[in-house]
Amino acid sequence: MKVGLESFDSHFNLLVMPQSLARVVIHTVFSTQGREPVFQNAAFRGELHAYLGGCAKTLDCLPLQIGGVEDHVHLLTTLSRTITIADFVKEVKRVSTAWIQTRGGLFRQFHWQAGYGCFSVSESKVPAVIQYIEGQEEHHRQHTFQEELRRILSAHGQAWDERYVWD
Repeated sequence: MKVGLESFDSHFNLLVMPQSLARVVIHTVFSTQGREPVFQNAAFRGELHAYLGGCAKTLDCLPLQIGGVEDHVHLLTTLSRTITIADFVKEVKRVSTAWIQTRGGLFRQFHWQAGYGCFSVSESKVPAVIQYIEGQEEHHRQHTFQEELRRILSAHGQAWDERYVWD
């Protein structure tokens, strides 16, 4: 049986390719190297959070809330279906490190910690996580970054080794 191009084209058009959709929300947390409080200036911190949001957008990950304090950041974003968590964090850290280092002075030596925490967020919990990130300054008047991360790890059932989690 011979199949002509017209027959192939009409048959192919009947095969509808399904669209791939994903809505995965993640809460990513990482610190400055050694948890140095390098983002003490609130105006600069605001610029940094906006820049991190732009980094996420560039990776096709929608920033829902970005915040943090002097020594760490929280990113609540969607995760694009075309990128892994590890690649998302690596690229956000790489690009933002280069941007921070261009600020000169003590920032020339800036680095993020090697590790990170990344946790799935149910759509129904997104408003609570946004509120949590918005309240970081108040939260850290009473709790250290280490206490906070331990609480988040425990809440998500994640085991950790104290010898390595604070790199």
